[in-house]
Amino acid sequence: MENTYKILVVDDESDIIEFIDYNLKKEGYQVATAMNGMQALEVATVFKPDLILLDVMMPVLDGFETCKRLKADPMFAKTFVVFLTARAEEYSEIEGLNSGADDYIAKPIKPKVLMTRINAILRRKEKEQVSTSIKAADLVIDRDAFLVFRGGEKIQLARKEFELLFLLAGKPGKVFTREYILEKVWGDEVLVVDRTIDVHIRKIREKLGNDYIGTVKGVGYKFEA
Repeated sequence: MENTYKILVVDDESDIIEFIDYNLKKEGYQVATAMNGMQALEVATVFKPDLILLDVMMPVLDGFETCKRLKADPMFAKTFVVFLTARAEEYSEIEGLNSGADDYIAKPIKPKVLMTRINAILRRKEKEQVSTSIKAADLVIDRDAFLVFRGGEKIQLARKEFELLFLLAGKPGKVFTREYILEKVWGDEVLVVDRTIDVHIRKIREKLGNDYIGTVKGVGYKFEA
């Protein structure tokens, strides 16, 4: 049965595209494909996917740069980007998360495991609040627009950066443990590690400054109003 979720598969190897396309369609997803980053940007604009599976090593435009361009475009503020790549090195995973990705999966991966990861990510979309915003310190955090406003300044965060800030700012002064953050922002079915949180906190601080999020050593993080 076809469902409403659209997935864009981006890889420069046609056999991998065919393999993933087949398994996604078995699950009922609507699928589009692209064979390099530039083509992915063009297809995404028309197809408007809910999730993009993105390889790293591709001609014309690599996956990291493609992800950065996607995350910089408000059209894709609510689009999940997941790297699926043979690059399993830690520094590659960190670069992928730094570019704004929601998850990083190393090839090879069994089809059932991949489908489970994708299903878990998309279930989070269903749990999102319908409409709300938070006023904290001098920030307005608008969940509808996935934007942060400070005075007249509009600040664009990557999806997971936004969700992490939204969680912390919802209860200023409360210390959130790493385990709780991972569960609420990433979900307990998605395999991520502590450094994932650290990368996203660092990116938020780069965009907003160091005054908003405090570190509680050995415990977690809190929003400082």
